[in-house]
Amino acid sequence: MVRRLWAMVLMLLVLAVPAGTAWADGPAATSSAEVEVAADGDAARMEGCSFAAEGFECSRTGSAREIDGRSYGYTYRLSDPERVAVANTADCAVMFIPRQVADQFGIESPDDGAVSDLWSLMEALDSNFSAGVVPLRNQDERYVLIGTVGSQTDTSLTVGEATFTFAREIGAGRYYVTIEGPDAAYDVKAELRPAQMDSAHLVPAEGLALAQEGTPLEQLGEFLATMDYSPLWVTLRTSGVAIVFVFFLGLAAAYFTLRISKRAQNIFDTVFTIPMVLPPTVCGFLLLSLLGRNTAFGRFFQDIGFPLAFSWQATVIAAVVVAFPLMYRSARGAFESLDPNMLDAARTLGWSNGRIFMRLMLPLAWSSIASGTVLAFARALGEFGCTLFLAGNQLGSTRTIPIAIYFEWMNGNTEATWFWTIVLMVFSFLVIMFINLWSRHTTRYRQRSDYEGRSPKPRRNGTRGGGRRGRAAAADDGLEEAERTVSDGLMAEGGER
Repeated sequence: MVRRLWAMVLMLLVLAVPAGTAWADGPAATSSAEVEVAADGDAARMEGCSFAAEGFECSRTGSAREIDGRSYGYTYRLSDPERVAVANTADCAVMFIPRQVADQFGIESPDDGAVSDLWSLMEALDSNFSAGVVPLRNQDERYVLIGTVGSQTDTSLTVGEATFTFAREIGAGRYYVTIEGPDAAYDVKAELRPAQMDSAHLVPAEGLALAQEGTPLEQLGEFLATMDYSPLWVTLRTSGVAIVFVFFLGLAAAYFTLRISKRAQNIFDTVFTIPMVLPPTVCGFLLLSLLGRNTAFGRFFQDIGFPLAFSWQATVIAAVVVAFPLMYRSARGAFESLDPNMLDAARTLGWSNGRIFMRLMLPLAWSSIASGTVLAFARALGEFGCTLFLAGNQLGSTRTIPIAIYFEWMNGNTEATWFWTIVLMVFSFLVIMFINLWSRHTTRYRQRSDYEGRSPKPRRNGTRGGGRRGRAAAADDGLEEAERTVSDGLMAEGGER
């Protein structure tokens, strides 16, 4: 019903446009026919139109970075130069139709009636990907450009101070849509606020088969069957490798800071903890400045075939840096809570520092160390900002689940966004629950009778040791008994030696 009402309004607008109005000079009209969109949002066709759109792609984010050492303003990557492309900004939308495609479907000029149908197709496909930006169907100022791919002058259109260039080849086989200002001082992103770039192939309408919606179970099965699960494997591999480094580095750093002077402790403690305070993007920027391909350190590893930036190794480095402080602080606090007299007693028996660490410090502090390991693993699992800065978003290599969630949402793929969100929540819950149960199971408390070797205390009000004082006394007795147990173990070790 809403579509029909909208179509009627658009039809009135079409009738109201004076004859001879050029689409390139003002708002574009749209067809009143209803557009049929495939269930997957990939293709669309319209009754009475000789062509249809398929292979729809939406780029929600472009880039203002230099390409091969040169700035092209704001750029979008275009997968195929023979695609119809629409660059949508906050104030206007510019459509490019390759000359070969226009000739194939009889589109002679920007004010051709077929252009109206093409706008309707692109609007319908764009509606599923326009969350948070100006939808293409709501854009008032529109322009159409028909040009020959390969000629920059023929594929460029100047709107105001900005120049839109389509199917621009920058490097071998790499095509872009660029938006440039009159000079280098012109900030395209701030002035025009580019929203997104839509593109699609035009095909004959009679040869297009649209995917139809099935039952909920069929839709779920098709979604799971076509889902790309590479972010899950990248995340598991990254977190697994990172937690191994974090575990040993955290223990080593905590043990090291305990054996140096107080003044040095303050310095190293600040250095080891600062990644926990800094925003992840700041950590990523600092790491990129140190390990980037433009630095001597980064070029060295690049030359030996082990790149540290924009590679899978970069995801591990980012996860280690942001998760390390949690492991370090937990281990440091656990070691500081140990009784120094007990450690001194072990030294008097001739125990080495390594033996004291492995036989006393590590077992007694294991509960806190296990908690720190869980927190560090969870932090590595959900790392986003530092990873995106240092490793980028490369599908199958550096795209982790948090990065996939962000870019799937930016591209309007709500189903994939919810899928990865639920997967991350469930997986994090199960992993943390398992490690907590495992650490609790492996913690052994040696308990003995509170009254072994001593006469029982008299009953109070029918109970032995009842009341608040009795419970406090029992707790003190338990503490003393635990200390005697450790002392007995140390003495036994000394007797064996």
